[in-house]
Amino acid sequence: MIEKIWSGRSWLYIALLPLSALYGLVSGLRRLSYKMGLSRSWKAPVPVIVVGNLTAGGNGKTPVVIWLVEQLQQKGYRVGVVSRGYGGKSEHYPLLVTDDVTTAQAGDEPVLIRRRTGAPVAVAPKRADAIEALLAHVPIDIVVTDDGLQHYALQRDYEIVVIDGVRRFGNGCWLPAGPMRELAGRLNTVNTIIVNGGTAQAGELPMTLKGELAVNLLTGEMRNVTDIPNAIAMAGIGHPPRFFATLQQLGANLQETHAFADHQPYEKSQLLALTNSDQNLLMTEKDAVKCIQFAQPNWWYLPVNAVLPEEEGQKVLNEIRALIPK
Repeated sequence: MIEKIWSGRSWLYIALLPLSALYGLVSGLRRLSYKMGLSRSWKAPVPVIVVGNLTAGGNGKTPVVIWLVEQLQQKGYRVGVVSRGYGGKSEHYPLLVTDDVTTAQAGDEPVLIRRRTGAPVAVAPKRADAIEALLAHVPIDIVVTDDGLQHYALQRDYEIVVIDGVRRFGNGCWLPAGPMRELAGRLNTVNTIIVNGGTAQAGELPMTLKGELAVNLLTGEMRNVTDIPNAIAMAGIGHPPRFFATLQQLGANLQETHAFADHQPYEKSQLLALTNSDQNLLMTEKDAVKCIQFAQPNWWYLPVNAVLPEEEGQKVLNEIRALIPK
């Protein structure tokens, strides 16, 4: 239902417009307060790159973070990552994400980023606290924040906005009548706009998510998606249909699909019930980091990588590298 409301296919959004107006007023006053110096913001001693979005729900932001971290690492830079850690609950903050930290503590995305990149990752509701924890722990040249475009308590040196190219901005209204955290005019103030799927417009960088080899959660075996028989697909991400469509494009032998809420924690019995002895469970990497402790031999995940045009991607990287002191 919420997808119909936000896409403009249901007139129920009209009833929510008063709440949206209130949301817009409060968020606008809050941003103005930071802009005028009435609220204090913190400036990190190293460059801060924000990768965020204007809408609620999944847009492909985390693959962009991973792409950026890996590209900078390949150039020899020491990159740290900070996150709010949505979906996790720790006894203390800031929390440094180590191999022993679970998704229940840190949230799924910080654990995923740490596993994929090996970069130091810290989680805290106040991202300044997370950055200070990283700097006290390891030498850092630059910090990438996973989300946080609207977290104006932290000053930033470069902003990247990721847009779902298929859904884009729906009906264009603020939450809860629409999907917008900030209105589309905010794009005029950011450094780079990346569009995940769909058709990129003028001034936007097209991005695709590429993944072909599934990985077994228990053994690490890699196998083409087409070679996994009787697959049952599941996804607990912001927009599960995107994952299912990717599997179909890759030629996966899908028998059923199951969509779960974004950041949803799983129980072993819950996932065991999805398959029988002749079927394989195929999930996203974001789901896999939450299931690794009780994984079964017939459970697989599909890692994906963000792919950007070479020339435009290098231009973004060069702009960011120019911010790092020599």
